[in-house]
Amino acid sequence: MLAIVAPGQGAQTPGFLAPWISEPTFAERLSWLSAVSGLDLTHYGTEADAETIRDTAIAQPLLVAAGLLAALELFPHPADAFPFIGVAAGHSVGEITAAAGVGVLSAEQAMVFVRERGRAMAAASAVTPTSMTAVIGGNPEEVLAAIEAHGLTAANNNGIGQIVAAGTKEQLAAFAQQPPARARLIELSVAGAFHTVHMQPAVAELSRLARAISTHDPRTRLLSNADGQVVHDGQQVLKRIVGQVASPVRWDLCMAAMADLGVTGLLEMPPAGTLTGIAKRNLKGVELFALNTPDQLQEAMDFVRKHGGSASSSPIAGNPTWRLVVSPGKGQFTRTEDIEADTVLPSYSTVGMVKNLRDEIPVSAPHGGIVVEWLVENGDPVSPGQPLLRLHPIIESSDATEVTR
Repeated sequence: MLAIVAPGQGAQTPGFLAPWISEPTFAERLSWLSAVSGLDLTHYGTEADAETIRDTAIAQPLLVAAGLLAALELFPHPADAFPFIGVAAGHSVGEITAAAGVGVLSAEQAMVFVRERGRAMAAASAVTPTSMTAVIGGNPEEVLAAIEAHGLTAANNNGIGQIVAAGTKEQLAAFAQQPPARARLIELSVAGAFHTVHMQPAVAELSRLARAISTHDPRTRLLSNADGQVVHDGQQVLKRIVGQVASPVRWDLCMAAMADLGVTGLLEMPPAGTLTGIAKRNLKGVELFALNTPDQLQEAMDFVRKHGGSASSSPIAGNPTWRLVVSPGKGQFTRTEDIEADTVLPSYSTVGMVKNLRDEIPVSAPHGGIVVEWLVENGDPVSPGQPLLRLHPIIESSDATEVTR
C-alpha cells in the first residue's frame, strides 16, 4: 500500500524549486499560483535567502504550491493517481497540500486559504516573540514532563526520537539551559509557536473565512493531524485544518494509522526529507522515497506502481452519487441498534463505535441520509477508511425532504 505525504513549515531551503523551473508545465503553473496567492513564488522558490523564506506568510504558500505542482508532474491527469494511493496525509501546513491533492479543495482555494493562514499566523506570532525547538532523543515521558515544567507545549509529536516544544522565546531559552537528559535541542526555522494557544487569533480569522469555502469529500483515505483518524467528510477536513493551527500535530498517530493499514511504501512530496527521515525511525520495513527534483519523476512513478495499484488502493477512491460512512480508525466495530435498510438518519447520527487498544471512537454520518446497506457486520474488525455504511443523500428544501437516488 502506498502513502503520499506532504511536509510542513521548516522543510523549505533556499533554491529548492530551482530544478523544477526547467519543466515548462511546472513553471507556467507556478506563475498562475503566484497570481492567485499574490506572491512571486518563482522568486521565493529559486532566489530568496533562508531568512526571507522563513517568513510564515511566504513559507506556507510556497510549500503548498511546491507539493501540488510536483504532484501534477508525477500525475499529469490527477484522476489517474487515485487507483494507486492507499492513504494521504500532510504535516501541519502540509495538510492543506494533502487536502487539495485528494480533491477536498481546488488548487486555487488551497492557495488563497494558505495565504490567509500564513498572514494570520504571522500576525499572531508578532504579538509575542515565540518559536519552536525540536527535542531529539531522551526518554519521551521525561521530555514531555520537562516541556510542561517550562510552560511550553508539545506542539508536534513526531514519534520515536522527536518532540517539538513551542512557546515564548524566554521559555525556550530557560528550557535550553535545563534540557532533558540525553536529549539534543535544535531551534527550528519558524517564526512563531505554531500549534499552541498563541495561534488562537489565527484560528478565529480562519474560521470566519472557512464558512464561505465549498468542499468535496476526499477521493482516498485522508489522515488528520489531530488524532491520526481517517476523515471522509470535506467540511470536517476543513474544520480540522482550521483548528489544527492552535492544536498539537500528532504525526505519531498518523504513522500509527499507516502501520495499521499495512503501508509498504511512503513517498514524500518536495521539499522532501523531513517526513521520510521521521518514517525511517518509526515505520520499520516501509520503503521510502523523497521526491526533490524532476529527474526523479520516472523513478518515483516506478515506486508508485510498485506499492500502489487497485489491490491496495483506497476503497473510497471513486466518487459515487451516494455517500459512504467510513471507519476513522482500526478496531472492532459495533453498530448502533435499530439502524436497518431504509432508516432515515438525521445529520450527525451516530451509527456505531470503533474500539481499539488506544481509543473508543464514535462513528457518525455527518450529512445523514437513507440507509442503503451495511457493508460490515456487528463485531467485525475494521481498518482506517474502510466503508461501513452506504447512504442515499437527503436534500432539504423549503417544501419537502427530497431523496436523491
